[in-house]
Amino acid sequence: MGLNRIGILTGGGDCTGLNAVIRSITRAAIIQHHASVVGFEGGFEGLIFDRDQDLTVKSTKDILTMGGTILGTSNKGNPFEFREFGADGKVDIHDYSEKAIRHFKRMMLDCLFVIGGDGTLQIANQFYERGVPVIGIPKTIDNDLEQTDYTFGFQSAVQVASDAMDRLHTTGRSHSRVMILEVMGRTAGWIALEAGIAGGAHIILIPEIPYKVESLLEKIKYRIAGGSPFSIIMVAEGAKELGGEEIKMESGENRLQGVDQLGGVGFYLAEQIKKEIDLEVRTTVLGHIQRGGTPNAFDRVLGTRLGSYAVRAAAEGKFGNMVALRTPNLELVPLKDLAGKVRQVPDSSQLIQCAETIGISFGR
Repeated sequence: MGLNRIGILTGGGDCTGLNAVIRSITRAAIIQHHASVVGFEGGFEGLIFDRDQDLTVKSTKDILTMGGTILGTSNKGNPFEFREFGADGKVDIHDYSEKAIRHFKRMMLDCLFVIGGDGTLQIANQFYERGVPVIGIPKTIDNDLEQTDYTFGFQSAVQVASDAMDRLHTTGRSHSRVMILEVMGRTAGWIALEAGIAGGAHIILIPEIPYKVESLLEKIKYRIAGGSPFSIIMVAEGAKELGGEEIKMESGENRLQGVDQLGGVGFYLAEQIKKEIDLEVRTTVLGHIQRGGTPNAFDRVLGTRLGSYAVRAAAEGKFGNMVALRTPNLELVPLKDLAGKVRQVPDSSQLIQCAETIGISFGR
């Protein structure tokens, strides 16, 4: 099967490496298949509301090193449950899926390349089940997608977090403080775990292992007694105390996204520690700093590989699949196998075992 005209969209939260994928798909489609390429702006919203732009080798030539996405993205544009404010200020939910499909057909596209995380790829699978030829590409800094070893964007986020921890070490040591670094990840602790190990954290708290305050205090006091009156704590935003719940931002549920926003566990943890130990405690929340900036070399290469392989799969008519990294190779896995699944850190993880053998506490 040949490719004459293809479409690309990026959905969900932004991350570094998205432009590397857009560039790779565009170049592979044009150079190998002489196809024309259309980019939909703002994720699925571009497909719904006819917002798009032509992509060429020339227009994508300088985007490999750029963060974000030149197409824009959205994590509230589900065509099957599109949320928008009505005249009365309440949130109305509409099904715009047929409108999006009509737009796709009117543009005479041979394939829609959907770049995103679990939510975006579930939507992609819904379109595939309705006859739209789709290829998915895994993206999320959280690295919580099933069926793939890594998602692009993750390693760059880990690098940002570990760099921040390097800086917290010097100021924490200088002032004999407990320094807490809160990172993203939602219900998966991959960023906190890898960045914590890379950054030399003394305590790592992840959603998969509920922590006990007593265990944290014991670790901090042990370090004080050993002549190290400072401690560095890496905490994932979804971490929670044993028997407790995740800490949510004061705004609670984002009405247009339909999900709760996590955040604040670092400050909550600081207050718990201050009550029991006579040390200054400071909390730093990286937030969206982890999403922005230049992708590292790993994510540039992975993004380029995923985009190229996705075009090859589309040319062979292998729709309804996601391109996955099964180190060292790329493979195709059915989009339907991702539905409703979040890849968390297993308790049997060698990373956890490694960390504990060198003295890192998980607050067990």
